[in-house]
Amino acid sequence: MIPPKPRSRPDRVSLLRYLRLFRADLLSAQPARLYRAWMAEFRTPFFRSYLVNQPELVKTVLKDRPMDFPKSGRIAEGLRPLLGNSVFLTNGEAWLRQRRIIDPAFEGGRLRESYPAMWQAAEAALARLKAEAGEGAVLEIEEHTSHAAADVIFRTLFSLPIEHALAQEVFHEFRAYQRTQPILNLAAFLPLPRWMPRFHRRATRAAAKRIRALITELTAARQADIAAGRAPDDLATKIMTTPDPQTGARFSTEEMVDQVAIFFLAGHETSASALAWALWLVAAHPEWQERLAQEARVLGDTADFSDIARLRLSRDVFREALRLYPPVPMMVRETSCPERFRDRALPRGSQVVLSPWHQHRHERLWDNPDGFDPARWGTDNGKTCAREAYMPFSAGPRVCTGAGFAMVEGVLLLSLILRDLKLEIVPERVPEPVAFLTVRARAGIWLRITAR
Repeated sequence: MIPPKPRSRPDRVSLLRYLRLFRADLLSAQPARLYRAWMAEFRTPFFRSYLVNQPELVKTVLKDRPMDFPKSGRIAEGLRPLLGNSVFLTNGEAWLRQRRIIDPAFEGGRLRESYPAMWQAAEAALARLKAEAGEGAVLEIEEHTSHAAADVIFRTLFSLPIEHALAQEVFHEFRAYQRTQPILNLAAFLPLPRWMPRFHRRATRAAAKRIRALITELTAARQADIAAGRAPDDLATKIMTTPDPQTGARFSTEEMVDQVAIFFLAGHETSASALAWALWLVAAHPEWQERLAQEARVLGDTADFSDIARLRLSRDVFREALRLYPPVPMMVRETSCPERFRDRALPRGSQVVLSPWHQHRHERLWDNPDGFDPARWGTDNGKTCAREAYMPFSAGPRVCTGAGFAMVEGVLLLSLILRDLKLEIVPERVPEPVAFLTVRARAGIWLRITAR
């Protein structure tokens, strides 16, 4: 069964039509030729945009000269009310300083130390699914994966289970924010001066304000615990007590709120998306589901980090799910000086769009690009597994700090669920991929779930 893919728009549409399609769904707003093109140019009256798929050029932007291609401020326009000046939006020295403080929390043995909390969240997610599963029970799985991913974030970051009242409130506010936030704000298309209001929806501004107030409460409480010497040794404590090795300064409360906001948004939203699609894919391919269920028997009743290394098939399935449905479908950079790509002149200030969605399904890079084939990850055959074109977590210095964290979380949850539960697709409810903040299903992902 070929996994669902959005219908592409016609090659030529008016700018107004394109903007409407873009705000409704980033994926179906693009023409089919992008699945074969090495590069494509889009012009508006206000700026030029270049989608780049050629691996060598992507390497130039992300790995060879990343400081020459900073993150585009146009994308930041829509996310600023919630994320402030988080590491996801900053550039230059501000970004370098933030990464120097954040990265140590995710290095070395920290992932092993976070694993017991991750395991507890996975067990809780399995228990919730078991409570609802039954003969013929049909569940909307994205709701469950969102709940599970949020629980992982709360337990590993603040040592709080999702059942904690404040954690519940933050979780529900994030769900409200995601429903009100389009992928791009109007200012992403219009060259508005900095002093002009950004026209964010009232509901978006209100949800962002409530979320930041709740995160401030969590952060202030943790600062008090650190000062009193009673703070748990979790990710929040590690980040808040790590000084910048160059200046010795730590994050202020406002800066920490910015970072926690992106941890929740990126760590929760992307993990929930990837896991939901992985579960649908194995439900649609029973032979792979059974292989993963057999492999998952290595998991015992307690957290053992060494188990993760033994879940090789689950890791390949999760990689393939990330290839077909990368949570962040496009990344936008900006030229800081004139460039020349494929004999085209890119003026200073041009938008350079890097698209994991199109690279992961590119017809000139992959065999069977739209098919589900986890076995491709066990071969070195170039087009079968074009590793240089695989970037679900970006690449280079700006690779997602939590990439390793996300891979362990996804593999653990996928394996634990399949060990005890059997999944089947609902043929009349095939999910339709759309991109808002991340790649989700327009009407949810529905599965029939029974106990094994």
